[in-house]
Amino acid sequence: MKIARSIKISRKQLMAHKLRTALALLSIIIGVSAVIIMVAIGKGAQNEVLGKIKAMGTNLIIVNAGQVQKSAGRMQIRGTVTTLRPEDAEALQHAVSLIQSAAPVQSKQAQVKFGNLSSNTRIMGTSVAFPGVRNFRVGKGYFFSEEEDRASRRVAVLGQTVVDNLFDGANPICETIRIGRIPFQVIGVMEEKGVDLNGDDQDDQIFIPVKTALRRVFNQDYINSISIQVVREEKMAEAEQQIRELLRERHRLNRHNKEDDFTIQSQTELLKTQRETTGTFTALITSIAGISLLVGGIGILAVMLIAIRERTNEIGLRMAVGASRRDISTQFVIESAILSIGGGIIGIFIGIIGSLIIAIGTEWAASVSLTSILYSLAFSLLIGLFFGVYPARKAARLDPIVALQSELILMNTSF
Repeated sequence: MKIARSIKISRKQLMAHKLRTALALLSIIIGVSAVIIMVAIGKGAQNEVLGKIKAMGTNLIIVNAGQVQKSAGRMQIRGTVTTLRPEDAEALQHAVSLIQSAAPVQSKQAQVKFGNLSSNTRIMGTSVAFPGVRNFRVGKGYFFSEEEDRASRRVAVLGQTVVDNLFDGANPICETIRIGRIPFQVIGVMEEKGVDLNGDDQDDQIFIPVKTALRRVFNQDYINSISIQVVREEKMAEAEQQIRELLRERHRLNRHNKEDDFTIQSQTELLKTQRETTGTFTALITSIAGISLLVGGIGILAVMLIAIRERTNEIGLRMAVGASRRDISTQFVIESAILSIGGGIIGIFIGIIGSLIIAIGTEWAASVSLTSILYSLAFSLLIGLFFGVYPARKAARLDPIVALQSELILMNTSF
């Protein structure tokens, strides 16, 4: 009963000073909504990045020729290494039982023409296993076959961006394009894939048989990389070790104890790195938003201290008629809790609406999680209680006689 009566009194007191209560609520509302929105943006960015990693392929390992280093946020191969060959992909496929599929890849930028239109795009020489390994799908026509690869046929499968640039909405199937000076027949169009983690357009590519690419387009016998699909996710580390051992043996690196002339990147490591990066980013922006919650707590502290000064006579009168120090302390803690919970609930609704507006109105991904909502509400309550305890203790320690005397002095002064 005492709690219910205290809540009723607290609500009445807060409503009696609407402007002051609104300002205290506003500080909490801004803090909670900022936390919700920031966490939603961070979580959405994390989901988007992780989605792109998973869209690269299932249980993916990529072997790059040479050492890969990160420059300006992009993974780049240092120097030119010619030791990685298509035969390495075939050897891995047959010798490592943990490998489900392996696709050699050689890519370069080249000028492509159709009629009077031209485009500078990436030419991807690869094998028939590539779509399965890298999670690409054919939208129209078909992907080239092993027979066409072995025969070095001049056939091409286009990305959607290439189709838009060269054909302006027309059907490209069975048309002839020129890569450099060499004619290729278009046999298929890939489904849209979007940009990758480096920001490159995966639809701005042309896929041709790797043997055709090496003999007729690039005039070389080495490749950039090998994309490998492992049979199970839990076998990634074991497969990576076997791949390294086999390639070192094939490249004769063990004889002179040389460093690897290749770099192995696994999807597991990439996922772990991206989770750590986006997790740090989310924690940073959440911490910044959390500062506004502390400011809101200071607002509650100020409101409660002002309330104690204005209600000194009420405190003295209640204590004179039998209210304990605990009753007075509970009264002010409840008022602080009402402010923090009320501001927290309103802030959550505003944060959710703000996140939806950002997701709809911009290209940013925003994902509101139940965890962030519960944490925001709990944190706002803790802030309110923390900053409400000191005023409550101060009110409870007032001497009832002094409190009543101060009221009488004020009354005498007014007369």
